[in-house]
Order: sequence, then structure tokens, then C-alpha cells
Amino acid sequence: MAPAAEKKEKLERIGKVTLDLSLYSGDDQYCDGPVEEELLKIARDLSPVEYREQIEQSGSWPILYHLSPLRENIVEWLPITREDRVLEVGSGCGAITGALAGKAGAVTCVDLSLKRSRINAYRHTDCENVTIHVGNFKEIEPELPGDYSWICLIGVFEYGAAYIGGETPYEDFLKILRQHLAPGGRIVIAIENRFGLKYFAGCREDHTGNFFEGIEDYPAGGGVRTFTREGLLRIAERCGISREACHFYYPYPDYKFMHTLFSDKRLPKIGECKDNRRNFDRDRMLLFDEKQVFDSLVREGQFPLFSNSYLLLMGPDTEIKYTRYSNDRDDSACICTEIREFCGEVDGEEIREDYIVKRPLSKAGEDHLRRMKESYDLLCNRYDGGELRIAECELSRTEPVSVAFPFARGVSLEELLDERLAAGDIPGFHELFREYVRRISYGEDRAVTDYDLIFSNILVDGDTWTVIDYEWTFPERKDSRQVAFRALYCYLLEDESRESCEPDTLLSEMGITPENAEEYRRDEMAFQKRVTKGHLALGELRERIGNACYSVEDLVEGAAGKKAGNDRLQIYEDRGGGFSEEASVFPERVPGTEGEYGASGSFELSVDGACRALRIDPGSRKCLVIVKDLKWNGRRVPGRSLTPVGGQALGDGIYLFDTEDPQLLCSLEKLQRLPSNRLELELAVSEVSGEAARAASPAAGDGKKKGLLRAGRG
Repeated sequence: MAPAAEKKEKLERIGKVTLDLSLYSGDDQYCDGPVEEELLKIARDLSPVEYREQIEQSGSWPILYHLSPLRENIVEWLPITREDRVLEVGSGCGAITGALAGKAGAVTCVDLSLKRSRINAYRHTDCENVTIHVGNFKEIEPELPGDYSWICLIGVFEYGAAYIGGETPYEDFLKILRQHLAPGGRIVIAIENRFGLKYFAGCREDHTGNFFEGIEDYPAGGGVRTFTREGLLRIAERCGISREACHFYYPYPDYKFMHTLFSDKRLPKIGECKDNRRNFDRDRMLLFDEKQVFDSLVREGQFPLFSNSYLLLMGPDTEIKYTRYSNDRDDSACICTEIREFCGEVDGEEIREDYIVKRPLSKAGEDHLRRMKESYDLLCNRYDGGELRIAECELSRTEPVSVAFPFARGVSLEELLDERLAAGDIPGFHELFREYVRRISYGEDRAVTDYDLIFSNILVDGDTWTVIDYEWTFPERKDSRQVAFRALYCYLLEDESRESCEPDTLLSEMGITPENAEEYRRDEMAFQKRVTKGHLALGELRERIGNACYSVEDLVEGAAGKKAGNDRLQIYEDRGGGFSEEASVFPERVPGTEGEYGASGSFELSVDGACRALRIDPGSRKCLVIVKDLKWNGRRVPGRSLTPVGGQALGDGIYLFDTEDPQLLCSLEKLQRLPSNRLELELAVSEVSGEAARAASPAAGDGKKKGLLRAGRG
């Protein structure tokens, strides 16, 4: 070990964070390139509250990945206390360091990269309990103490061969880590599952970028390995850790942007794994409907084998059985919902009982939870004498504020409706929906409305219907038809196959006119903006980043890359859930308007009033696009409503794309929308070579740009 005096000379302070460079080689052994300079500038010059705006403006996967506060979800739920010391191996740019520092007494980080460690430090300048050791873990590890309560490896264990080397690097890595645990300490590993369903469905392997490489057991070799559940258990056993001491949690959709955490004590139910379009980093194929397959796996008890990611907790287990994060919102409404297990003794009898806790994720969210207690009282008063039970809510008397609920038994109304659809029992579906409308309509003359009475928020146990979540309750009167419309609207948005329920018949029965529906959709959009304060949801960020999804139909038609060889115009609709292949059309060209390229010509199509934005994909080649005409219900759409993705706006409706995935995003937010709208579009599209596209970009000079524009117009 180096003398203390020499070590002091190699310390660096950024705010209250200490960087220990005593064992830094002077060379960062890995780097993401120029984006790290951008990350350093953001971390140094901006406060964390400004990161969200930077993420949305950038449309960049690395910026999203490194700076999104949603990354913290994977460790935020852990019962770390101020008495605990935490070791974070592979801390990188600090995506989870802040969450650990906010809970623990002290956090020791280890990372190879000085630049990334500085980004980490600038992000957390107020954290005086954080020390970052920069250098190779093998050299730093001998100097670390052996009293850590928690050791966290989030997206790190798969690099064991690079960290440790040797013939058994993963076993050796784990054995070394165990030497630094305090008695009763825990090791936490978050890692992709080699057999994750998304890889079978057409996602690329996260580390190599190749299709099916993990599920084929890495035939090309390399230094990265992910593991199955059984594979991780075998490694633990070879290190002397029993299977009983290994507790598996299942981050969904994956550990990077987890919003739900399942466990062996509370596995997913039918319909809960429906958020699967998560290819932020690369394009992907869509070989099958993952929701339908997840539902099938849940029925067969095979979800643990195919979970996209694992969180393996080695050591004493927690009381947490399930966690759901609602933090893709404005800070004032960011909360976490947990199912916990109480184990104790009452009057000499051992009791095991589940209960539910909602807690705020920041001080700003405490008032939101206090209002839930008020909402409980208001709803109990409204439905007194009716047939809708409101789950009891108890506000904590200590800080931080939280609310607790007894665990309610039953099956969600959503699951019951899905069962009827799956059985083809449309009359049974309608009967159950009518019963829902009848029960929620009780007391509607009173000035209180639970606007979020969606089907998943109601549990049915025989004749007892219990509302288990009422955080969006308002002291105002709303027509129960609007609440029912919203429930059906949200139900259909989550899965378009549910359209078989014949929703128009149900709306007609309730007397909901097209004008009513348009009003309700406008209210819903206003509500979503209220919840998010106008920020983009993750699905919208995925579309802005722009990585493509190829359906089986695309592949059959010979679409490689992004529909290569398919030069037809494709238009996507975003009705609140982001863009998807299912909500897209290949519009027919107006006869007699053909051009030299498949997407050229005039097109007309009808657009649903619920649509928020359109994505216009003019084929799959590097090209020049001239928007000659764009009208909405007969009125010209202003040019500022169009945003090129993967290209440059050259002015006067002209766009140049140096990508084989050209896209034009068209915002409809400021346009008047009717229940059904008419879009008229005229395009002139010319293919250009990559060299020409690069030469013609604005950065290459005005002369070259004008030359290509003349060629394009010709």
C-alpha cells in the first residue's frame, strides 16, 4: 500500500466528493467517445433538475442511459440505512450512485475511467459520503475494508473476465467480493438474463449488438457473458453460497429502466408484462407479440426462466415482494408502490401477512400522498350505500410520509375482461362492463370523482368490488360516462387486439356521441400533461431516438435493416402510447401522381382524433425529401410542425437524410382535431448516395448544398 503522504497528493475533490487517484494508471481503459465530453459538460454546468430537458432535446441513447433518474429504480427499493456502508463496483457515470448515497452512511465507488468518475462526482457534488477510487478493481480491492453491508454490481458482473481474468473469473470475482462483506452483509447483482424473452423475440444482445448471440451461448467468444437463473445459482454454489441464500427478483421490462420489480414471492400476473417495446439502443425485430408469450409463460409457471433481467440478492432476504415505480412523471407525483410481507408474532401466534405501502420518491411527492387519505374519505362518502368498496388507507404518523393499505384479495377486473375476450365471450365482456358502469355511477351527483377508475385498479372477489388505487381523485363532479370511456380507452391502448370487444357498441349504449368522445380525449390529453408537466414519456423518447422495429411481415417482404427494398411510404400514429408497427399504415398513392421513387406522389388518409403525432417514413434509403403539400382537414400544416429524425431541414420544406431510416415527425398538438381527420400529403423523394448526403449537409458549405438541391428538384 502507498504511504499516506503519497496518497494524499493523488486525491482530487469535486464539491464534497473525493476521488482517489492513487492507483489510477493515467489511461482510461474504456470510453464511449465524444458523448462523454458532452456528459461531462452537462454534469459540470447543469443541475440534475435540468437533465430531463437535456435528455429530451438530445434524442440520444447514451444521454438517456447515463442521466435518466429512472436508472436509480433498480437500487432505490433496497432497505439500505444510514448505518450501512456500500461498495459500488463499476460506478461509471454515477447512474445509481446518487440513490445509494441518499440512503447509506458511506458509499465507496470503484471505476476504471477517470472521465466517467469525474462525471459521477460533478453529478453528486453535495454528497460528502461518496469516495470514488479510480483504477483497476484488482489493484484497488486489497486496500478496501471488509465491513461493507452492501456490495452492488449493477450491469458489471458480466464483465468478470475483463475485471478478474483467469479460468474461473466469475467465481473468483464473487469470492473476492465476499471478503469485503460485514457479517450479515449482502451482494446485489443486476444483470441481463441470457434467456430473456426479448432476445428470442428479436432484440439484439446488449453487449455485442448481435442477434441471438446470448441464447446461442456466445459462439463468437469475447469477454462478456450473461447467465441464466440456473447459471447464476451454480456460480454461487461453487463459491460456497447456498441456493437458500440466493433470492431472485425480476426487474421489468429490464434492470436498466425498471418500473416494476417482481419476485419469487410475487410473480407477474396475466396482463402485467405489456411494456416490451424498449429498443432504445439499437434496432430490433418483432418476431412475435411478447405480451401474449409472457402471459403464456405466466400460466405455465415459466416466467423466471425467461425474465429479461435478474436482480440476485445474496444474503438475508428483504420483506419486499413487489415494487412498482410511478416516476415517469412530474416530481410532485412521483411515488413507489410496494407489497411487503409482515412476519411477526401476535398473542403467541406467528403471523405472515401482506400489506401495501405507497411512499413518495422525493419531498415534493408527500402532499400527493396526503391527498390520498383525503380522497379515501371523499370516496367512502360518495359510495356509501353503493357496491364499490374503497380499500382502506392509513397515513403514516412519522416522516417520511407514506400511506399503507391492507392487502385486498381478488382478481383484477382487467384480467376478468381479458378472460372473456380470450374465450370469445363478447356478450360476457359486455355484461361485465355494464356492471362496472353501474357500480362506478353510484353517487355521481356528488362533487368527487376518481378519474383513474381503470379496470386494473379494481379487484373482484365474488360480489365484492374493491378500488385499490385512487391517487387521481378530484373534488369535482364528472360524468361517470367519461370515467368509463377513459377506462375503456386506456384498456384498448395497451393492447390493440382488445378491439374485438366491440367498443363502439359499448359507447353507443352509454350514449357517448363522437363529440363527447372528442371532448373526453382532449380532457385525457390535458390530464396526461398535468401528470407529466409536458415531459416526454419513455415510449416517446424511444421514438425520438429513432431505432427501428421490423415486423415479420417486413422481413418476409425482404426488408433488411429498416425495410430495405421496401420503398413504400409508411405513416405511424401515436395515440398516447408511442409509435408502433401495429398503429401504422401504407397509404395508397393517388392515381396518376407516381414519382421516380416509391414514396413519391400524393397521398390521402383518415387519421383518428386521438392521434397526438404522426411519423412519416419515406422509404428506407438515404434520400432528399421535398414536402410539396401537407394539409390537415383542408388547411395547410405549418412547416414548424415537421421535425426530421436522422436528417437535416434545409428550408422551404426540403429535408436531407444521411440514414437508411429517414423519418419526419409531425406534431398534431396545436392542430384542431375532429373524431376523424383528413390528411393530404404530397412528396417528392429522390435517392442520394451517402457521400452526396454528407457533402450536401449544411456543415459542408452552401455551394454544395445548393448544387444537390437543384439536382433534387430536377
